[in-house]
Amino acid sequence: MTSSTGLKRRIEDTGTSQKKPRYELKRAEDFGGGRNTFDVYPVSRFDLPFPNYRQPSEVGVFSLDTARDFHNDGRKLRYYVVPPDPKRVNFDLTEGYDTLIKRDEDEKEHLDHILRWILKNRRKFVLARRSISSSSETGEQETGAEHAEGDSQLHTDFIAWRGHFTKLLCTPYENQDGWTMAVSKFNGTWYISEVETPEQRDRRVNMADRQRQMTYWGYKFEQYLTAAEPRGKTETSDPVNTNEAFCTVIRTRLNTHSLVFSGEVDCRAADDHMRAPQCYIELKTSREMFTPNQQRNFRRYKLLKWWAQSFLPGVPRIVCGFRDDSGVVHFLETFKTMEIPNIIKADSHTWNPSVCVNFCDQFLSHVKKVVQEDNCRLVYLFTWRPNCPVTHTVHRDSEYSFLPDWYTQAFHTTT
Repeated sequence: MTSSTGLKRRIEDTGTSQKKPRYELKRAEDFGGGRNTFDVYPVSRFDLPFPNYRQPSEVGVFSLDTARDFHNDGRKLRYYVVPPDPKRVNFDLTEGYDTLIKRDEDEKEHLDHILRWILKNRRKFVLARRSISSSSETGEQETGAEHAEGDSQLHTDFIAWRGHFTKLLCTPYENQDGWTMAVSKFNGTWYISEVETPEQRDRRVNMADRQRQMTYWGYKFEQYLTAAEPRGKTETSDPVNTNEAFCTVIRTRLNTHSLVFSGEVDCRAADDHMRAPQCYIELKTSREMFTPNQQRNFRRYKLLKWWAQSFLPGVPRIVCGFRDDSGVVHFLETFKTMEIPNIIKADSHTWNPSVCVNFCDQFLSHVKKVVQEDNCRLVYLFTWRPNCPVTHTVHRDSEYSFLPDWYTQAFHTTT
């Protein structure tokens, strides 16, 4: 992946890019299904040339410590440690499970950590129309930048977590889990915050012990492959604390939509010459595969989500640890994010990256059309369930409001 700022990124897919779409695209709104719904099916309506997606640039970072407190710096950044033989490892992911320090998932953080970063880095938004690619992984950023010379505009269309956009990209091919996204427009910017559905909460609260342990495996895997310093040593005896996180803040553009989003980063390469986000590495685990059907399911489901998650911020590499049913990783394999669409080409009835990104683009256009009143206390709930269109409801001064007073009032006091 080239690192030149402002470069428009495309995925060349000769198998699908020349296909004539079933529907003629004149405007993004044509696919909105009216103001009340947004049609997802047939997904072939999104089978169009890959839209313009600007090279993502990192505009900042932040960290969350062991108590989940926010820090406007990169203190929690981890560095990738290459094992002596990646094709022959022995990582026991169940080790230390009884010492796990788990984040309180009943405490809903919404966009709070991103909003704190915004208030600390307002000058970066004042200059948002310029090509900003500055990155700081250590030290305090933009100290005293809460007052951005009276400019209340962020010059950004959408602000969200990276995970929200990942879900949107995967929606055309998702057949199990739906979502609900709360949207409020404030000072010309649309804020998106996911709302936990009753079904999601029920699964979380009633998760079987085996499933909880498998969730832990992903965190433990990171311990085996990361260190606190470049070329440092791993510390697998330390308790896993899921409160801790290092997050990148990314600015990019999808067609006409300017985006700023944040996402957790597992680690970066120890090479000091690599710039963010090209230096970042995503770490994943997956069950060993022995049958063609297992391999097809891996490409159909896991690679879709992995690609979407890493494509959005421009993370170029995914390192997967393949494990057995007992949670022991036996070998590692590296996937290049931009090559994943080529891996799935041989499969019929699989996913198309152009469909994913076109869906996201047109859904964001639908949100702009629907959410027009600039009011931080007005929330639109966009809800989608598999095999259904996206619908929305409107809520004023309700329990769904997610932009805190300490954030909105900070803009009023500087204008």
